Amino acid sequence: MFERVLRLPGAGENSFFLWGPRQTGKSTLLRGAYPQAHWVDLLKADEYRRYVERPERLRQELAARPADHVVIDEVQKVPQLLDEVHWLIENSGTTFALCGSSARKVRRGGANLLGGRAITLELHGLTAHELAGDFDLDRMLNHGTLPHLNGSDRPRRRLEAYVATYLREEIAAEALVRNVPAFSTFLNVAGLCDAELVNFSNVARECGVSGPTVKAYFDILVDTLVGRFLPGYTKRPKRRVIAAPKFYFADVGVAGHLARRGTVQRGGELYGKAFENWLFHELTAWSAYTDQYATLSYWRLPSGIEVDFVVDDLRLAVDAKATERVTNTHLRGLRELSRDHPETGQRVIVCLEPRPRRTDDGILVMPPADFCAALYAGEFQ
Repeated sequence: MFERVLRLPGAGENSFFLWGPRQTGKSTLLRGAYPQAHWVDLLKADEYRRYVERPERLRQELAARPADHVVIDEVQKVPQLLDEVHWLIENSGTTFALCGSSARKVRRGGANLLGGRAITLELHGLTAHELAGDFDLDRMLNHGTLPHLNGSDRPRRRLEAYVATYLREEIAAEALVRNVPAFSTFLNVAGLCDAELVNFSNVARECGVSGPTVKAYFDILVDTLVGRFLPGYTKRPKRRVIAAPKFYFADVGVAGHLARRGTVQRGGELYGKAFENWLFHELTAWSAYTDQYATLSYWRLPSGIEVDFVVDDLRLAVDAKATERVTNTHLRGLRELSRDHPETGQRVIVCLEPRPRRTDDGILVMPPADFCAALYAGEFQ
């Protein structure tokens, strides 16, 4: 059992939404934090039927047996419950933990988002900071960050089960797509788009569907927290820069499985792609867990010179280089960025060199674990 970085409000303190991809450990975290809470588990068929038929049962049950704190797991399955939650927050003083792995039905179905009465939290896969001494980069790039996959001795079979039951069947069960075979094909093509600029027309041709359909499929992946887009940094450009977004899957193991990468090994191009996905995951989780609310983007010139991650308005620039020996070629992106933007703050290359060092022009070269430790220690403020 790993201690998660995300800190939940105390029981009775605040109502909140807790979003995160399936199997990141949301239910486990909530059960540990609120052992005495009244629990509503909408994954159970009988509970789902009871509340979807009559959402007011929640109010009636709490009137009979009042509870200071209530957990509703997979709340997106019955969005109508949020009206009852709203009333109970206003009139009974009950606080709620509202947990879900897909915000699509809630956000797009006009459901009650409680008008600011509940804060929003995110839980991601395991981070290097949470794994601490158990952090193994090669294992994470091959097994992924989901707790049950990272510690498995048979990750390939578990990844196949995850993709088959969640990404395909559950999305189909939620009626998010009509053409399930086309969406299944799209998932495999999307795996090849991980950490890349997305050309919707090319993906549409490979999947045999229209461009708008492919855009809608990517929207489903974003809304179900399976992946997210990273925009280009385009503020105050001195040269023409790329603005099209890149796409990253939320879990590097899922991305690798969909793209059929097999086992990635140091020195290979696929290892570098997995390494970049992992670093995006670390930055995203750090921003969510430490209330940084950091904006993340990338910077790229048409020539292909690039910096993988720009944090906030150039407060921090980070490049992922899966190499054991950083050379001037690897440093070129960060140097070109500071040439166009002298106001750039700290510049960091995260790489496979064994010890941190600083170049003559101030670029930090850091191993993965050292970089993650520095992030949470606040060294890049």
